[in-house]
Amino acid sequence: MRADAICFDKDGTLFDFAKTWNVWAGQVIADLADGDTDLHEGIARACGYDIATESILDHSPIIAATNRQVAESMASAIPGCKVEDIERHLTLTAASAPLAPAVPLLPFLTDLTRRGIALGVMTNDTEYGARAHLKSAGVLDRFDFVAGFDSGYGAKPSPDPLLAFCSSVSAEPARSVMVGDSSHDLRAGRAAGMQTVGVLTGLAVEADLGPYADVVLPDIGHLTTWLIG
Repeated sequence: MRADAICFDKDGTLFDFAKTWNVWAGQVIADLADGDTDLHEGIARACGYDIATESILDHSPIIAATNRQVAESMASAIPGCKVEDIERHLTLTAASAPLAPAVPLLPFLTDLTRRGIALGVMTNDTEYGARAHLKSAGVLDRFDFVAGFDSGYGAKPSPDPLLAFCSSVSAEPARSVMVGDSSHDLRAGRAAGMQTVGVLTGLAVEADLGPYADVVLPDIGHLTTWLIG
């Protein structure tokens, strides 16, 4: 096996990004606009959401930024609105967003743990949201480490949360893998001295991830073959 430990990003990696988050983002924007068409368009523009196609654009902070940063982008279009109020709304609604697993997660993760691999999740979402999603998918107990941007280790692309993962599971960074769908994930992994695997279940294409990845796979389901090879 190439590794003793694997840290996964959440959105776009464990869960298909577009299928999970496009509907949620559209509803949040509508909630905040409260029927005001101009405000609706302004919020969508500020956070990188296309109302016509009902989809998150590839430059949107929703893809890889923290909840706080997404809230700040939305608040910039709402006069007199408190960032903290939007951030709270994002946290609560995101925790119940409809999930679309990239692959059947339970058998996939169970196979990795049976092979003796320690597993973790590090997301720029909140830890609350991460735990809610993993519990909803029935796989929270498969992970030895779960962290969000607010867990005290920092946020990607900083390597600090990934080094915290390696320390938590007593794994050497060189024998650990960071798996993600964005350059934030892979840059963090490289900076931590980890192996890096890109997956195409987010909005990035292979050309975006290739410069930062040891390999780019269609989805996490192909990871086991790569680990053994």
